[in-house]
Amino acid sequence: MDDLRLGLLLNAVSPAVGGVLVRGEKGTAKSTMVRALAGLLPSIATVTGCRFACDPAAPDPQCPDGPHPGAAAAERPAQLVELPVGVTEDRVVGSLDLERALAEGVQAYEPGLLAKAHRGVLYIDEVNLLQDHLVDLLLDAAAMGRSYVEREGVSVRHAARFLLVGTMNPEEGELRPQLLDRFGLTVEIAATRDADERAEVVRRRLAYDADPVGFAARWAERERELAERITAARELLPSVELSDLALRQITAVCAAFEVDGLRADIVMARTAVALAAWAGRTTVLEEDVRKAAQLALPHRRRRNPFDAPGLDEEQLDETLAEHQGPPEEPEGPEGPEDDGPGGGGGGAPDPGGPGDLGDANPPAGEAGSDDVPAPPRQRPGGSRESAPVAADQPYRTRLFKVDGTGRGAQGRRSPAETAAGHTIRARRPQGRLARLHLSATLRAAAPHQLARGRGGRALVLRRDDLREQVRRGRESNLVLFVVDASGSMAARQRMTAVKGAVLSLLMDAYQRRDKIGLVTFRGAGAELALPPTSSVEVGAARLEQLPTGGRTPLEAGLLRAHEVLRVERLRDPDRRPLLVVVTDGRATGGRDALPRARRAAGLLAAQGVAAVVLDCESGPVRLGLARELAAHLNGEAVGLDDLRAEGVAALVRETRTKTTMRKAA
Repeated sequence: MDDLRLGLLLNAVSPAVGGVLVRGEKGTAKSTMVRALAGLLPSIATVTGCRFACDPAAPDPQCPDGPHPGAAAAERPAQLVELPVGVTEDRVVGSLDLERALAEGVQAYEPGLLAKAHRGVLYIDEVNLLQDHLVDLLLDAAAMGRSYVEREGVSVRHAARFLLVGTMNPEEGELRPQLLDRFGLTVEIAATRDADERAEVVRRRLAYDADPVGFAARWAERERELAERITAARELLPSVELSDLALRQITAVCAAFEVDGLRADIVMARTAVALAAWAGRTTVLEEDVRKAAQLALPHRRRRNPFDAPGLDEEQLDETLAEHQGPPEEPEGPEGPEDDGPGGGGGGAPDPGGPGDLGDANPPAGEAGSDDVPAPPRQRPGGSRESAPVAADQPYRTRLFKVDGTGRGAQGRRSPAETAAGHTIRARRPQGRLARLHLSATLRAAAPHQLARGRGGRALVLRRDDLREQVRRGRESNLVLFVVDASGSMAARQRMTAVKGAVLSLLMDAYQRRDKIGLVTFRGAGAELALPPTSSVEVGAARLEQLPTGGRTPLEAGLLRAHEVLRVERLRDPDRRPLLVVVTDGRATGGRDALPRARRAAGLLAAQGVAAVVLDCESGPVRLGLARELAAHLNGEAVGLDDLRAEGVAALVRETRTKTTMRKAA
C-alpha cells in the first residue's frame, strides 16, 4: 500500500497533480485509505455563509453567492464528498431550485456535489461503473478547476478545485483510455500474501471493532504528525526548483514511452515537485523524476482497451541515464551517426518481438495453408484438440444494434429511453417522477390559474399538472458470443482470422459499454467460458486461450446460449441481448444434428433475441449453412470480409458515386 499512501499524500500536498486512480482487487481497503486521508488535510478558512467555500483571502470573483468584500471568515475541516455510482447529473453540478421557482417565481441555483467538494476531496468508489457523461463532466471540472452549469435557464460559474480520487476493480470493467489520462496518478494495489502482515491487519480491525474510540486515540499522535508534515510540505512547495536538467529528463521519459499529448509531462513535473517538497527539499532530484514516472505513466501506456497498464523499468532506467547531463554537441555538420529506424530505444519494433507474427506461424509446409490444422494433441476422452492460436490484430467493425427502443442502462449501442440524452417529448409521470419537464408542467398548469384562485406570483399546481421528460439516447446491451471451437474451425490461419474478428467485436463492445458473455462449443457439448460481465479484458483473455478440436455440437451451443439469456433476463430485465454466433454453420452428432440445431435456433427466435451470425465458411465451394442458420434465428448473416467498418463505408461511397453518375447521365 506504500504507493497508494504516497499518491494520496502527494495530492494533499499539491492538488494540481490531478488526483489518484486506485486500481485493485476487492477487499484491499481502497475505500478505507481514501476516507482516512480527509482527516489529515489541514482545515480551511471559508467566507461565512458562502455555499461555495470561498477563501476569504482570495474569494472567487464569479461566486454565485458573491461578491464578498469584508466578509467574515470561519475555519472548518476540509470535506470528503462521496459520489455514489447512481448519482444524477443535477446532483453533481446543481440545478434550478424548483421549490423557489414555483413558489416565489424566481430563478435560484441549488449547488451540487462539485460545489460542496471545493477545496476538499471528491471520492468516487467504483468510478469505472459511473455513467460516461458524468465521468466526462467530473474530469473536466477537475482539470479546469471550475464548474460550468448551463441548464433549465440557469447559467452559473463557480470554482471547483478538489482532490479527485477514484477507486475501481478492473475485473468489473475498465475506464476508457481518454478518461484514464485525466487522472494525474494511478496506483495498482493487491492484498499482501505475507501471513504475518495479514494477521496484523485482522488484529487491528478486531481491535477497532472492540473499541473504536480507544483505537483512534492510540493513533492520534501519529496522525497529527502526518498532518503537520503535509502542512509543512504545502508551505515549502512554492520554493521547490525544477531545474532544466530535471525537466529534460521528464520530457525525455514521456517521449520515450510515446504517451499521447503533453498532459503526462505536466503531471510528471508537478508530481516531481511535490515529491521534493514532501521530502523537505527545494530541488528536484532524479529519484523524484523516477518515482513520478512510476506513478504518472503506467495508465497512459495503453494503446488499445486490452493493454494492461504498466511501465518498463529497464527502459525508464536507460532513458534517465541518457539524460543525466547537458545535451551533447553535434559531431560535424550532420551530427552523430544515426542508429537507423528504432535507434535510441524507440522506432520500429524488434523483428523477434511480440509485434512480429513470423515466429508464431507454423513450420515450413504449414505456413500459408488454409486447410492444415495446428499440430493436434490427444484429449483424455480420445478426441483431438489443437493448441490455441493467436488472434489477428483487431479492427473497427460494423455497428450491430437491437431494433426497437429499449430502457436499459446508458451506453452507446441501441436506441433507448435513458436518463441522459436529448429530450424528445413530455408525458405524464409513469410511477415516481424522475425528471421534471418544467416548461411542459407550467404549460399544463397555466390555463387553470384563474379557476384555482391564483392571487400572487406563485403558481397553483396540482399533481395532474406534472410532466416528466422523455429522453432519447443509447443503451448498452448484453452481447453474448457463441463461438464454434470444433475441428471444422481448426485451420490455423482460419482460426486466427476468426479470433481477430471476435476480438474486434469485443473491442466494439468495450467502447459501447456493453456487458459480454462467451459460450463455446466443441467435442461433446458447450460450456459457458465467461459468464456475463462488464470486464471485456477477461473475455479477450479467455478467447486467447481457446483451443479447438472435436465435433461440432451446434445445438448444444445454441441451447446453452438460450439458458444463459433466460437467467440474465431474470437478473436484469431491462438489458436487451444481442446474440453473436461465430460458426461455419456445420453441425455433427448424428443424422439429425442439423435439424436439431435449427430447432434450437427457433427457440431463440421465438424469444425475440436479436442475432448476428458471423459466417466463417471459406474456400471456393460453400454450403451456405451459416446463412441458413441466420434465417432460422431471424437474424443477419455477415461474412468475415464484410465485418470491417471500412468495407461498409467503401461500399456506401461506391453506391453513392454510381447513383450520382446515373443522375448526371
